[in-house]
Amino acid sequence: MCLPKVDAKAVFEKTNSERITTLCAAPTVLILLANAPEELRRNVRPGIRVLTAGAPPAAATIERIESEFKWTITHVYGLTETAPFISICEARPEHEALSMRDRCTNKARQGVELVTSGELRIVDEQGNEVPHDGQTLGEITVAGNVVMKGYYNDPEATARSIRNGWFYSGDAAVVHPDGYCEIRDRLKDVIISGGENISSVEVEGILLRHPAIQEVAVVGLPHERWGEAAKAFVVLKAGASVTESELTEFARANMAHFKVPRGFAFVTELPKTATGKIQKYVLRGKTSAIHKQ
Repeated sequence: MCLPKVDAKAVFEKTNSERITTLCAAPTVLILLANAPEELRRNVRPGIRVLTAGAPPAAATIERIESEFKWTITHVYGLTETAPFISICEARPEHEALSMRDRCTNKARQGVELVTSGELRIVDEQGNEVPHDGQTLGEITVAGNVVMKGYYNDPEATARSIRNGWFYSGDAAVVHPDGYCEIRDRLKDVIISGGENISSVEVEGILLRHPAIQEVAVVGLPHERWGEAAKAFVVLKAGASVTESELTEFARANMAHFKVPRGFAFVTELPKTATGKIQKYVLRGKTSAIHKQ
């Protein structure tokens, strides 16, 4: 069943009337459902399996959906160039012993390669696989018969993306000791501040745990002293109120201080593509450089 547009009321009504068992939704849609009016959320059909993709989902969003709606979320990852899915964050039996927060943190990862997708590796700039330490950043690469032959009539773009038979995704990721990979950012979105790498995805995931925040996007802007600094664009929940200084204090209490955004902008909505991906390049053009602080 396909809906002509994302509408929380229609989603909840159809999942009940049509006895839906599986739902596909981008993380931005899950955020919309989680923050729908209480009268809509009151009679949610439990037991639905949700497949989410299109952007890295926040653990806080997964936790809220699973605990309140009693749905089960599975995160899948891929690109148009890979037909599309290449990995799945399938839960392991041992994950059931974890706390809800830790279990949802695991579910937010991109997971392991699908048996149908060929090979997936996270490699450094020299093409060597990164250690499985959950810290060393590399780029997700894919090889197999699901990978495109090339970009139509664009041999230069093809040569940049496909090297030695491997497709380079542009996604920066780490590999955890259990073999599950986790995207930390698009390579172009990694914020380098004072020589330190800041993952916008990580900062966004932490900020989404603030009770007043419905959506957030973090981008890097030029900074006179640090080269770049993070700035957060925040959409508040209906009726919620919070100050920039309060958000700064929340961030300082929950992340390394160099990762704390140097500014917060309150907006009514975030620019998105038709598939729900946030257009960070639009946000970068909405504000000037962050000055020395």
